[in-house]
Amino acid sequence: MKRATEKRPKHPLAGKSMTGADMILQVLADEGVDTIFGYSGGAILPTYDAVFRYNQEHPKKQVRLIVPANEQGACFMAAGYARASGRVGMCIVTSGPGATNCVTPIRDCMADSIPVVLITGQVPRQAIGSDAFQEAPVFSVMSACAKHVFLVSNEKELEATVRTAFAIARSGRPGPVVIDVPKDVQNYLGEFQGDGYLRFRGYEKRQAALSASRVTKESAASFFKMLAHSKRPLIYAGGGVINSNASQELRTFSKRFGIPVVTTLMGIGAMDTSSDLCLNMLGMHGTAYANYAVEDCDFLITVGARFDDRVAGKPAEFAPNARNIAHIDIDAAEIGKVKSVTWAHTGDAKIALQDLLHAGKNFAGDFSPWLRHAQNLKKKHALNYKKTGDLLQPQEIIHQLSKLTKGRAIVTTGVGQHQMWAAQYSEFVEPRTWITSGSMGTMGFGLPAAIGAQCARPDAVVIDIDGDGSLRMNLGELETMTTNDIPVKVLLLNNLGDGMVRQWQNLYFGDRFSGSDKSMHKKDFVKAAEADGFTFARRLTGKSDVNAVLKAFIDHKGPAFLEVMIDPNAHVYPMVGPGLSYKDMITGEYITPRADDETPVHDKTEVPASAMF
Repeated sequence: MKRATEKRPKHPLAGKSMTGADMILQVLADEGVDTIFGYSGGAILPTYDAVFRYNQEHPKKQVRLIVPANEQGACFMAAGYARASGRVGMCIVTSGPGATNCVTPIRDCMADSIPVVLITGQVPRQAIGSDAFQEAPVFSVMSACAKHVFLVSNEKELEATVRTAFAIARSGRPGPVVIDVPKDVQNYLGEFQGDGYLRFRGYEKRQAALSASRVTKESAASFFKMLAHSKRPLIYAGGGVINSNASQELRTFSKRFGIPVVTTLMGIGAMDTSSDLCLNMLGMHGTAYANYAVEDCDFLITVGARFDDRVAGKPAEFAPNARNIAHIDIDAAEIGKVKSVTWAHTGDAKIALQDLLHAGKNFAGDFSPWLRHAQNLKKKHALNYKKTGDLLQPQEIIHQLSKLTKGRAIVTTGVGQHQMWAAQYSEFVEPRTWITSGSMGTMGFGLPAAIGAQCARPDAVVIDIDGDGSLRMNLGELETMTTNDIPVKVLLLNNLGDGMVRQWQNLYFGDRFSGSDKSMHKKDFVKAAEADGFTFARRLTGKSDVNAVLKAFIDHKGPAFLEVMIDPNAHVYPMVGPGLSYKDMITGEYITPRADDETPVHDKTEVPASAMF
């Protein structure tokens, strides 16, 4: 965050008389906002009027306004924009239900550390607390879900508040910031300052310390001493690598020292998935070979990840042979929260990796036997699925789609089986091309997030790989695509039910498919897409023309919709059940589990008792 005492050039509009709403728009423009996602209403009308007038006055530098089917869609669009671009996503909605419809996306952004600013209208200040029409306690509701919430009670602080919100959203561990603006504050007439932030001395001090944080010579020496004593080091990379734009540093670090990498769901794309050093995703539905590598490693190097329950369902047995665990994270609260570590650095992952690369320029370790072992794991325990019979298998569809895009499409998903298949069978060459709801696991995320991503990256191929359950939740956004001519490709994998729930019901609830069977539903998704204006809306039911249909789908110039009727009994494997360790991993019928004698010999005498956890 810039300090209030810093000297900056005077803003050309400083001293001009403006309404509060106009001040909001000017700060947004100064912050580089080019797209606003939102839905209007009575309490936010002055700001929407300011959007209209700003665009009239700036015909060559307009702020695009995307109006969704509902506010949840708008906020997920802002999140998709932020995830695809690395910039702060912007959403503006009205008071009451407009604001409360955004609670889920704001919590989703908080859980996945996504920088979004949400401006909500509020009833006039004198009416707050009177149960006025469309009044909601936004500050109280959002405070439990967001990184920070402002209620603008002093109109003279409005401009600085909006500017500060952007600084908070993008600084440190990114996250969503909410600004609740009473209608009379939007109508306030005052002098635009063109500068200034609210002061949060404790926060500023912590951010300054994070910005200055470097891996010291002594700390680096300790790290490389552990690496020198390691025979099987493994990098465990999470979404923090993406958020800190540290993907290139991670790839360089992995290649320079010859260390293989596993990633979390949120870390996909941090490594080129086609690289020999990439072992893909670990965890509950991670690849078998990634999980086996975690079991076998003796030094786990954690970068921007947090040992969550989808990765370390049984923390005491996670990486059981690791004599040492290193952890780099921007958030000090994550260090040691779930798993004890022997080396840690709190700071930006990009800078930390740069520091370690510099400190280790003379390091000469040789991990080639371990790399050969990792490659053998990757070969012997590769992903696999049913390849016989007449039913279309979702893994094959995703694999073929990824081949057509050469791993360069931006892929968003809803939540469920299709999400895991997309994570497993898609290739990703670059970061910020995999966009999914990780920690919250929010169904309905994929379609609006794809719209936001396409607005952020208009030249990219953006594909929403969705499920019939997830797609239903924000189906109205199909019309948003055609209304705004947003050329997202929607691939619906329809298994006539809530597939992940059914999988659990099959494994743990005796095939009692309570509430998850949608086979009797009458929805015709293709007709729905056609009704919303899609000129490409098709259904695929047979194997013979898969490639031709997928190619036509991808090559279509505008929005495209393809429904694929898949095997309703297809399951996601591997699977590590809740609360279990990797040794309990289920590989299913088609993935080869490893034999007991495949595990490398671990010299237990090398492990100090104090290092066991």
